[in-house]
Amino acid sequence: MPKEWILNSANMRWGLTRKKQVGAVSEEIRKCSPKAVKEWETYYYKNVCPKSHLVELGKKLYIKISEIFRAEIDSIEEEDCINFIINLVISRTYDGYTSEKQTIYEQLQEILGVKIEPAPDEWDRGYNVDFFIKIQDKYIGLQIKPTGHEYIPQIINERKQQKATHEKFKKKYGGNVFYIFSVAEEKKKIIANPEIIDEIRNEIKRLS
Repeated sequence: MPKEWILNSANMRWGLTRKKQVGAVSEEIRKCSPKAVKEWETYYYKNVCPKSHLVELGKKLYIKISEIFRAEIDSIEEEDCINFIINLVISRTYDGYTSEKQTIYEQLQEILGVKIEPAPDEWDRGYNVDFFIKIQDKYIGLQIKPTGHEYIPQIINERKQQKATHEKFKKKYGGNVFYIFSVAEEKKKIIANPEIIDEIRNEIKRLS
């Protein structure tokens, strides 16, 4: 298994079995409609590429692994591995998290036509509020959460725990706190519970 992983990784990196290298294999095998692998093999070598071509690609793959991969692996030090793990878990996760929130609140801001601002740290810690809308001397709180099956238990627990803090926010600043859920659709983050928009609009009217 480790050997196959290395071979597959190198092949994917250098594209040695792409269409331009080995032909349109999915289309060709349908043309062939083989009943056995030997029939497909004979057809391929005769009509697409000779076996010698695949042998040459295999030799190229070996050179890539034995020379380039080996040199790159030898250049990696323990500190590189430590920094990679820390960066992946901390920095990239945080960047993705903040990027998602920014995408959602900018959409919401455009839909509502009001200014939405990031909450100060003390609101985040004390009231579980990510963003706010200011209406005269009152404030509406917003909390943005990713959605999906893996988040449901976490969201249920959080809402129970945060209900008291959101009540404290409303008592002090006048407005409710709303949950906005985000979901990925065609590689873009969108609002998963658009019905919340009318609720926020009503709250804006109430405080105006």
